[in-house]
Amino acid sequence: MKDLFAKLASLIIPTSRCKSKYPSHALVGEVITHVKQLQERVETLKQRKQILEATEETAGGSDSSSPEITVKDLGFIFEVCVICGLKKKLMLHQVINVLVEEAAEVIAVSHSTVGGRIFYTIYFQAVSSRIGIEISRVHQRLKELIL
Repeated sequence: MKDLFAKLASLIIPTSRCKSKYPSHALVGEVITHVKQLQERVETLKQRKQILEATEETAGGSDSSSPEITVKDLGFIFEVCVICGLKKKLMLHQVINVLVEEAAEVIAVSHSTVGGRIFYTIYFQAVSSRIGIEISRVHQRLKELIL
């Protein structure tokens, strides 16, 4: 029994105190107090976690926000960037269909997931350089698509 109390004392009492002179009933009281403090600390940390998760959702990590679209002219090619949440399903084939309907040829498509958001990047060019592509019309049609 002394060995068990010695092991318990080594877990609870700092090494600077004299463990051998600690009475067993005082040690048990110390253990009970320590366990209660740990339980309170766990509850406090759980509450902080919930608050941080709620703050993250309202600060832009929320999936309820509408997707963002940018269309850039890079010279001979164009770039469409679509940023949306993980829960907001974007039909990528519909975006590509809009580009094809606007006389565009898709060159490359990539995506990446960062945090709670998905970033799609689509590079395209005009099927015919004589016809060209009206970027403002492409941007407007894509905005209508995701809303």
